Amino acid sequence: MTTDKINSLINLLKEGRRVFIQTHNFPDPDAISSAFGLQQFLLKYDIDATICYVGSVDRFNTRKMMDTFGIEIYSYDDINDMKEEDYIVHIDCQKPNANTTDLLGNEIACIDHHPVFVEEDSYKYTDIRITGACASIIADYYKSTDTIMSVDVATALAYGIKMDTYDFVRGTTPLDMDMMSYIFNYADWDKLNSMYNSTIEFQDLKAYGAAIENIDVFDFVGFSYIPFECPNSLVAIISDFILSLDVVDVSIVYSINSDGIKFSVRSERHDVDAGRLIHRALRGIGSGGGHAAMAGGFVSQKELDKIGNHYDGKIKELFMDTLKDALH
Repeated sequence: MTTDKINSLINLLKEGRRVFIQTHNFPDPDAISSAFGLQQFLLKYDIDATICYVGSVDRFNTRKMMDTFGIEIYSYDDINDMKEEDYIVHIDCQKPNANTTDLLGNEIACIDHHPVFVEEDSYKYTDIRITGACASIIADYYKSTDTIMSVDVATALAYGIKMDTYDFVRGTTPLDMDMMSYIFNYADWDKLNSMYNSTIEFQDLKAYGAAIENIDVFDFVGFSYIPFECPNSLVAIISDFILSLDVVDVSIVYSINSDGIKFSVRSERHDVDAGRLIHRALRGIGSGGGHAAMAGGFVSQKELDKIGNHYDGKIKELFMDTLKDALH
């Protein structure tokens, strides 16, 4: 990344407006570590920014990360003074994707590592690079500008990179490796290792049990349905778990919640792009997208009602038909 490009963001945010850094809904460790790293980077240039999100932080390891590094992040429901002229920087997300809620402020910039599925030209600043973790892009901002990185920022970014690349076995790019090497001498590795302990809560076992009980495997595709409300991030973790089965190369896990169904898709096949698969499979009834190796999506309860009571079978049919079209 060139310093001129980064300086253009700094100059843009120095225009005197209040700045918010917005993650995707129900933020995960990569989103929060990226937002924290960007917030602390901007502080070096006298730009104060507030991190915000929509939804909830519903995973134990994410809450533990926030406590460990002292990250202050606010639910949009608790922000009562955002104005239309305030600046919003999207981090680890893009509008108008389903996992990015349109807030009151002005979305002025976007820093993300997901492919662009919907054309959008309204940002004044964009840095969208296909990497394993958005945290790698933020680390590059420090490296490219020779900006001093605190121990907590370095450790949080390292955790974000490790989590989103699944310890460098999923979607990893040279930038992820380069940035982890750069961070290595700044991070507290004892603190980082402690983050890997006690990451599963007792109540999670019920979701694992339901997922195991409801597995169906067709060819190399593993489907699993969790018939009750489950945190979004846990659905993603269980999708990784299903993918670890020796007969599964593509996992599709979905959970019912109060307003629809949340999906998580994983792929370890080079000829099956998880992001494109869910984007095409849910077209017309929902939304979805992501990386070649990992993706997510959502179908509202209203659309499920149109499908009828046997939507479980319909969902499997949609994904299998989409896969057949993609592979032939």
